Amino acid sequence: MGRTSDVRQKILDAARPLIEGRGYTALGVAEICKAAGVPKGSFYYFFESKEALALAVVDEHWAAQQRDWARALGGDGEPLQRLRRLFEETEAGRLAAQQGCGTVSGCLFGNLTLELSNQAEAVRGRLQEIFDAQVDMVEAVVAEARDRGEITATDTREAAQAVVAQLEGQMMFAKLYNSTGRLSPLWDNCRALLGATGSH
Repeated sequence: MGRTSDVRQKILDAARPLIEGRGYTALGVAEICKAAGVPKGSFYYFFESKEALALAVVDEHWAAQQRDWARALGGDGEPLQRLRRLFEETEAGRLAAQQGCGTVSGCLFGNLTLELSNQAEAVRGRLQEIFDAQVDMVEAVVAEARDRGEITATDTREAAQAVVAQLEGQMMFAKLYNSTGRLSPLWDNCRALLGATGSH
């Protein structure tokens, strides 16, 4: 019947919005279990620690985000159009989430990076891998745009890192000011970072 996997998923589903909204450090296992509607013993059956749960939440979130990014960046259209689509979908996703809960939660990965970078080595390492993977995905599109003569940036790795850092920074501002409007400058900023040569 899949009961045990259902319980594990209930815990994950309860933990993610709590971590996004309240942060990791202030959150207790009992609170997570209460939100999931499961006994505390069930938590330790599936997760040896709160850190193990955080890693599972991060992995699940990244699996979904990676699919979204791959669809946006790997679809039809010129490379810069695909990159712009990623920004537009990110802004639309944050707006939909804000309409659902009333606040802009920012980026789960960015939030955890700021909160845990000096506390949980396993989480920090996993976040580094995810950000590196994000940069890889953006770099492939940036290199394509460079080869087509659509941008003047020559170091595609550095340019891709700047784009991902800008996306993270604007997400942080959106959370700080509780305004998805803070994401609107993403495309113009990205064009400037890359030295876009046309009107893409």
